[in-house]
Amino acid sequence: MTVDQVLAEVRGMLIEIIGVEYALSLDIGMDTSFDADLELESIEFVRLATMLKDRYGDRVDFVGFLATKERDEIIGLTTGDVVTYIASCFTLSGAIDG
Repeated sequence: MTVDQVLAEVRGMLIEIIGVEYALSLDIGMDTSFDADLELESIEFVRLATMLKDRYGDRVDFVGFLATKERDEIIGLTTGDVVTYIASCFTLSGAIDG
């Protein structure tokens, strides 16, 4: 699994969360902001965490990842931050490249 594949999976999850109609006006990439661009609410973060858990199991602890962040860091979170975190979880086990 490559970083591009992780990005594609996360992009798909985000589109499911925010809705296809809204997502059509966006180009969700590594620099897409969860706050300014996607306008995610806290309940949507919970949904993303659930989707990540369903997809990646215990290997990716999104809630734990968020717990390490200050409020301003969470507000400034980008898709790339999450993709990089997921990739690092797999890199440690040797299961991802890219």
